[in-house]
Order: sequence, then structure tokens, then C-alpha cells
Amino acid sequence: MLVRTWNVFHGNALPSERRAFLVDAVRLVSADRPEIVFLQELPVWSLRHLRDWSCMPAVGDVARRPMLGPFPSTAEIGRVLTDVHHGILRSAFTGQANAILIREPLQVREHTHLVLNPWTFRRRFDFGLPAQLAWAKERRGCQVVRLAHEDSTFVVVNLHATSNHDKRLADAELLRAATFVDGFAHPGEPVVLGGDLNVTVRNSRMLPELTGVEWGFEGATPTGIDHILVRGLRAQAPVRWPLERRRVGGRVLSDHTPVEREVA
Repeated sequence: MLVRTWNVFHGNALPSERRAFLVDAVRLVSADRPEIVFLQELPVWSLRHLRDWSCMPAVGDVARRPMLGPFPSTAEIGRVLTDVHHGILRSAFTGQANAILIREPLQVREHTHLVLNPWTFRRRFDFGLPAQLAWAKERRGCQVVRLAHEDSTFVVVNLHATSNHDKRLADAELLRAATFVDGFAHPGEPVVLGGDLNVTVRNSRMLPELTGVEWGFEGATPTGIDHILVRGLRAQAPVRWPLERRRVGGRVLSDHTPVEREVA
């Protein structure tokens, strides 16, 4: 079973351009028929199109809804405004979403969404005012889905942690997600936890904890902030795509590199 994660950067290329190439990115990441794909930094309007673009059922969740400044907006208004210049506007009007693409015959049995940085959670930490303000700036989310294959089930988790130079923020969110998943999973049920964790093995305190004996996960990506951690399943080492593999039409898609693992 091939599991892949990619932060698609709202469909932008590297370097960013006026146009976006989200359709190209979704088609590329699903073209070789992986079983599971975790996607982050999707515009909200794209959620209804993912199945058509990828030919895979999609489970989507809104992390931050579309806004016009301080006022609620709609996905379609966000799409139209952002078409003026995707490279500059990015998610300013479109909001932000995450999704899990799932290849049949895998079947969704249960699905929930966890907000990673609500005020009720942030207020427990004394990280200082600048860090707290940065933490509150953008709502981040974690998708948790129970999948069934034949007579067995396992849990997959797609998260996009807060991006900040103070890695205590992302670490706290990672701990929150792992704790939630521990309670969601049945005893002994396998778990695949992936996404843009916004921490590396070198700057995180939580990643070494998760891959220790107590938590039982393994397989953090040696370099980079995108990971696929596995517990209760056999898995090959994570593989980062070479740059050329995400080049379409002469341009490099996204500012992130897809990461994938073979899991059994």
C-alpha cells in the first residue's frame, strides 16, 4: 500500500506565478494510483473537485474558511479574487483545507476533524506574547479517518501544523493530535500519521518522543518537515521525490517535496 503526503502550496509553482496549477498537482500526485494521499494547503473551493481530478474518493475538511478581511466570504468569491494573481494572494481569500484521497477498495468507516490550535488549548501554554499571537493567526486542523480493508481496520491521520520559527507551537499541536488519535484508535489498531508537521527531526522535541518506545511510531523523514509515521504496520523507509518528478510543463509544482512510504 503506497501512502503519500504533499503540501500543494495552494496550487502555486516554485517560483510562484500569476497562475496556479492545482489541477496539475492533484493529477500528478495520484497518477500512479497510490492507495492513500494526504494533501495540505488546498483552497476551499477545490474540495468538490478532488474526486474528478484524482479519480479517487476524497475526504476533505476546512481548516480556515474563506474570508474578505474580517468578514466571512464564500469559496467561489475566494476563487475569483485569487485568480487575479495566485502567487501574491495565495490563501488570502480562498481559505485553507486539507484532504485525504483514498483508493478503493479501501472504505471510510469513520471520520472526524480536530482543530489543533483552539484558544482553549493555546491558553494552557506560556510561550510569550509574540508566539501566542502568531499561534492564533491561522486555524490549523487534523483529519482522522478509520479505513477498512476486507476484515481489518486502521486509522489514518492528515495534519498541517502551525508554521513558526518557535517550534514549540507545532510540537504542541503534534502532541495534541497524537493524544487524540490514541484515544480514537482501538487497542492495537494500526495508525498512519502524516502530513506537513512543520518540524524536522533536528528541531522537534516531539518527533523523537513519538518515535520512541512509549508512543511506538517509526519512520520520521530524515530531512524536511513532511512526514509519514507508522505504528502497528510494516513500512519501508520514507522516500522524498526528486525535484524533477514534480516538474510539469517546465515548472516545479509547490514549495514542498512529496514524501511517500510503502506500508503493509
